[in-house]
Amino acid sequence: MDFAQSMLIAASGMRTQSDRMRVIAENIANASSTASVAGGDPYRRRIATVTSSFDRELGATLVAPGKPQADMSEFRKQYDPGNPAADKTGYVKLPNVNSLVEIMDMREAQRSYEADLTVMDATKSMLSRTVDLLRR
Repeated sequence: MDFAQSMLIAASGMRTQSDRMRVIAENIANASSTASVAGGDPYRRRIATVTSSFDRELGATLVAPGKPQADMSEFRKQYDPGNPAADKTGYVKLPNVNSLVEIMDMREAQRSYEADLTVMDATKSMLSRTVDLLRR
């Protein structure tokens, strides 16, 4: 594996994890959103997906962010008859976002991003050392 190949692989991972963090941040931001109409559905959690493809020119498998998918789990319900989003029985549907799960997913995405960044830094360092050796 050459330097360019390892840099491109790490860069594809960084782009993918960055997109994943964006989807997770959107989920966290909407964790307490309610519907805009009575009895309507609130924000539905989205799940970041990843696609992989083999790059023949590069000779390596790269990852890319896929289209986020909706989490079809049930909404939480809370009894709040005074809320404008409450249905006729007085229950308000809340997003199916669990903040603790989102924080853990964010932490995992952040660590994966940092691992890719470490690969980039190590590759740049090896490239720099190689150039220094060739100068001598």
